[in-house]
Amino acid sequence: MAAQQQQQGVGAVPPTGMQQATSIQQQLSQQQDVDPVQRFKMLIPQLKESLQFVMTIASSNLGHNTAIDNGVKTNDLPAQRFDKSLEEFYALCDQLELCLRLAYECLSQSIDSAKHSPNLVPTATKPDTVQNESLSYSQYLGMIKSQISCAKDIHNALLECSKKIAGKGQPQGIMQ
Repeated sequence: MAAQQQQQGVGAVPPTGMQQATSIQQQLSQQQDVDPVQRFKMLIPQLKESLQFVMTIASSNLGHNTAIDNGVKTNDLPAQRFDKSLEEFYALCDQLELCLRLAYECLSQSIDSAKHSPNLVPTATKPDTVQNESLSYSQYLGMIKSQISCAKDIHNALLECSKKIAGKGQPQGIMQ
């Protein structure tokens, strides 16, 4: 019966709401600088519409197949494509998942940035945003130098460890 549903309704046209959803998706793909949370908010109505469309097609196909099975109807009306509408729904779900992951990564990066450099450095272009707890440029340079030296220490420790591991893997020499 599922094979019948997939073969039927090749020429089915989705409602105008789905056409609007695809045009909004095209606009979203053109605007790459949209905040992931804002994009998520814009995709939610499309997801609701897509879910309604999937359920409508599923119910109409179920009713159509039930009528055919009971011998009430013949196979003269093509049913709409359930698999295509379900695929559109899953595509929207994937887009929403990507938006949420991107928003989470942005939040994580912001938290890490605030943790490792909690005080801002005032810029000459925005003097009105100067805060009392902001760092002076020399303090900022000192913090950056300490971060660089810490990174070098970690790098050297990893190099030393890798050399020790590589040295143990090689034969120590010929036994006499």
